[in-house]
Amino acid sequence: MGFIPFTFIDLIDIVSVAAIMYWIYRMTKGTNAPYILSGIIAIYLLWVVVRTLNMELLSTILGQLISVGAIALIIVFQPELRRFLQMIGMRSKHFNFITRIFSSSEDKVQTDVAPIVMACREMAAAKTGALIVIGLRSDLTLIAEGGIAVDAKVSTALLQNIFFKNAPLHDGAVLIESDRVVAAKCILPVTQSDVPKSYGTRHRAAIGMSEISDAVIVVVSEETGGISVAQGGQLRRDIEPARLQQTLQRYLAPVSRRRAKKEAAE
Repeated sequence: MGFIPFTFIDLIDIVSVAAIMYWIYRMTKGTNAPYILSGIIAIYLLWVVVRTLNMELLSTILGQLISVGAIALIIVFQPELRRFLQMIGMRSKHFNFITRIFSSSEDKVQTDVAPIVMACREMAAAKTGALIVIGLRSDLTLIAEGGIAVDAKVSTALLQNIFFKNAPLHDGAVLIESDRVVAAKCILPVTQSDVPKSYGTRHRAAIGMSEISDAVIVVVSEETGGISVAQGGQLRRDIEPARLQQTLQRYLAPVSRRRAKKEAAE
């Protein structure tokens, strides 16, 4: 008597809402989204107050604002929502068949990692910062469009010239697909995950890019000359230059195996 009924379904409901709120917090951490949410909550509370006080005109105006709130949220949080949905898609391995249905049936030309490895070794020795994205199956058109088109064959000299400290294209990432440098000075999404404070902007961008795509990202630290590789939201740091080619080939091996099976079937 006097107590609100509480069932196991209610517990699941509360835990689910808490989990969603935690995901929203993780996705919006470090952005202006919390301030925007605070403003939306303040407008809603004000609407509740004016309705209680029967202030018809102000209540109508605020009610119209709230009625289109869902559309406004989609517009305001479009980058965060896109990143959130991409992260879900990348981590939901059971739905990979959807990606295969909508992806092109033609295999891309295998990326030759030799010139990339040589460029990274020499830039690491000279402590020249670099950020290289090697695309696999994910569509990276938006990343390419945000940079400056290059469309040139991958070569060690080209990569070194792009990341030369006084070069106009050195700031940002280089996007490589197949055997072509597609674009330079590309802007990558920075991870919102909790990472060590020692990680610089390039390392955070590499992790962020690997969270929303299947690309392999190579980072050369400007401070230490250390080489790191990010893939699948994980960053492997301080890779020995002599082992870089082996490491990249291991990350690219699944693509090579699929291509070999197709050629054997034909």
